This record gives sequence, C-alpha cells and structure tokens, in this order.
Amino acid sequence: MRTGFALLITLAMLFLSVAPVFAEGEIEDGFVSLFNGKDLTNWTTPEGDGGKWKVVDGVIDYNADSEAKGDKNLWSEKEYGDFILKMDWRIKETSGLYPVPIVLEDGSYLNDATGKKLTIQMPNADSGIYVRGTSKAQINMWCWPIGSGEVYGYRNNQKDPVVRAGVTPKINADHPVGEWNQFTIIMVKDRLTVILNNKMVLENAQLPEVPAMGRIALQHHGGVNADGSYKPASSLVQFRNIWIKELPNPKSP
Repeated sequence: MRTGFALLITLAMLFLSVAPVFAEGEIEDGFVSLFNGKDLTNWTTPEGDGGKWKVVDGVIDYNADSEAKGDKNLWSEKEYGDFILKMDWRIKETSGLYPVPIVLEDGSYLNDATGKKLTIQMPNADSGIYVRGTSKAQINMWCWPIGSGEVYGYRNNQKDPVVRAGVTPKINADHPVGEWNQFTIIMVKDRLTVILNNKMVLENAQLPEVPAMGRIALQHHGGVNADGSYKPASSLVQFRNIWIKELPNPKSP
C-alpha cells in the first residue's frame, strides 16, 4: 500500500502531465487553473448554446455561432474580487470589413473638420474578457490600431479625461492574427492593470463604480448570417492556459 506522501506525489505528477505548459511554476506561485485542457469544468456555457463553446485540441475554441437565444458569453462558475488572471488567447482569423475608428492617445476619437468620427474599413475580429461580472469592464481583444487591452465600456463616451486616457492602451502589443498572445490582468479594488505579451498596456487604470465582485467571461461578438457567412468582427477565437490567483479583498465574502 502506498504511503499518503507517495500518493500525493503520484497525483501531483498526474496533474502536471495534463495541465498546461508552465503549470508547475503557476501552482508554486499560488495560481489555480481555470481550464484543464479537456473540458469546460469551472465554466458555465450559455443556455441553449448547442455545444458551440467547446474544447478542441486542448484549447477553448469558439466560432461566434452559439445557438443561445440570450447571453452567448462563456462565464466562470465562480465570482472573483481582487485577482491576477493569466491566459493565452488568439484570433484565428478575421471576418469581413469593419468600420474601425482611430483612437487617440487620450482615448478620444480622430474626427474630420465637421466633428464626425473618422473610420477605416479594416479586417477585424472581436472578443474580450469581462471582469467583475459586467460587460462595461471588458478588456478588448481585436484588430484595432489602438491595440488590445483597452476597456471600451469605460473609454467610449467618457467625460472624465483621466479615466478615458487611463483605459486606453499605451502601446499596441498584439501579435499578428493567428498567433498566440498572453494577457496578465490585475484587478485591485477599482484599479486595472493589463500586461499584453510582456508589455504594459494599461497601468493602474481606474474603473469607477466597478462591482467589488463578479464572474469572468470570455466574450461572444458578431455571429453567423443566414447564408452561413460570418458577420464582420465575429469572435473567431481560442483560449488556453487560464490561471487565476485571488488577492485579499475586504469586500469579498
């Protein structure tokens, strides 16, 4: 009969053999895996989804074709307050042309002489990470020139120039479409920091009145037309290596 210690070692080795790359280092640092590479344990699929959020070859795969009638996002089962979230993501391909606005460094839009917002038709795909259970606190993943990592719900039509500039990426750190990217997302109270591919894109940005607790979501965007083609900027995306480390939060239960 194996000793208790030997059994623990065996179980740990078994976990590491199926866990994502770098699992040993993440576990040592206090992170917990939110995706086991096999199924959608720890996640809640949309009601009536039809199996469109799925695991393919060890990654979460989505083609913007959820059959759900209501919310189509993939939500974590658990709520989180303050945390560090790590994940890899990639846009598989773009769909159609989308009128992309030019976002300036202060978070405002580039306008023409009449004050109308300028846009450029560009290939695009769109997804994101909701934090604290609200779409307003969405960290974008897309092909806009401003780059991924911005918080559209707080930047768009924002009257406070400090908040608007704070949630606007300092640099476009995206890898080309088809390649993997890595997010490190840090939430402490109402402050958000986003590191994309080892580059700081948001630093201690304020999200006024953001809930103290809430679930995390992988965002649905776009969808499928009647002829089977994809609408512009659909979520043709994949996710892997999802890890979270909860931080002390006085408002957490």
